[in-house]
Amino acid sequence: MRVVVTGATGNVGTSVVERLSADDTVTEIIGVARRATDWSPPRTRWVQADVAVDDLAPVFEGADAVVHLAWIFQPTHKPLATWRNNVLGSIRVFEAVVSAGVPSLVHASSIGTYAPGPDHGRVDESWPTHALPIAAYGREKSYVERLLDIFERDHPDVRVVRMRPGFIFKRSSAEAQRRLFAGPLLPNSLVRPGLIPLLPDLPGLRLQALHSEDAAQAYHLAVTRDVRGAFNIAAEPVVDAQALARLLEARVVRLPRRPVRAALRTAWRLHLVPASPQLLDLALSLPVMDTTRATTELGWQPRVDAIAAIAEVIEGMRQGAGGDTPPLDEDAGGPLRQREVATGVGQQGGVTGDR
Repeated sequence: MRVVVTGATGNVGTSVVERLSADDTVTEIIGVARRATDWSPPRTRWVQADVAVDDLAPVFEGADAVVHLAWIFQPTHKPLATWRNNVLGSIRVFEAVVSAGVPSLVHASSIGTYAPGPDHGRVDESWPTHALPIAAYGREKSYVERLLDIFERDHPDVRVVRMRPGFIFKRSSAEAQRRLFAGPLLPNSLVRPGLIPLLPDLPGLRLQALHSEDAAQAYHLAVTRDVRGAFNIAAEPVVDAQALARLLEARVVRLPRRPVRAALRTAWRLHLVPASPQLLDLALSLPVMDTTRATTELGWQPRVDAIAAIAEVIEGMRQGAGGDTPPLDEDAGGPLRQREVATGVGQQGGVTGDR
């Protein structure tokens, strides 16, 4: 089996490549990334290409499956830039799948594609994928879901799988995720139990998370098993403010959303943090997913619980941990994080990477 992975050097991509390379039935992995890498897992060949501009059909020729992970979160101040990569790039990936005659497409959707859910209870894969249109991430994920609806109608011969995971973490992604969401002003030493005294408990604050290696297991199963459709992917338990506070040894303070959002909006407009206030709004609107279908039809079982996955990335942030590829490189921000500041926090995509 020959598998192409776009966005293969990011948080999830590196774990997917590792998982596929451990499967002897996968004879070749073609890792597609915007930047060259020296990382060399078994049976992996690298192609440097940008899904938004480069010809992908020759790369996909002879593949049995394409796993589409290429996605950028930044620059949040330039939504047309993320639209070009995430939406127009996905269109080009889907067109190349057809041109190259690839029989299977596994696409990285997200919990962020879902419309707001009920306050109590869980939603399955039939829940509407119309995210609140306030944040670029939700708009783009939902739009690509509509593109896949059309793709499946027009190309029923292609097996399409949509993975809808929660928040995905691992230790080696810690510095990359700090750059993407917290920015250069967060000292690593502060991310330590006991040093953050208060944690705000906002209405709607609840996280579904999983380890990157468990996400990779789900993608591996989607590639190698004859399944179709959408799968919610998340580990237990659902993480609330109290659980996060226990991890950080902090005290929970119940706060209304408005003052916290106002503070984040000010910091974002001043380029002090890369995460936009709209992304906070989206996160607080998300439903809780039911993962029964992943368990019963995909055969997926996470090995790391959600709290342990979050604890691992928190520890990684404290230690400034990174990985062996450009998006995960702990030194990507430059000495004293100068490159992060010079490129503009949330303004440029220079220190961000693929999913």
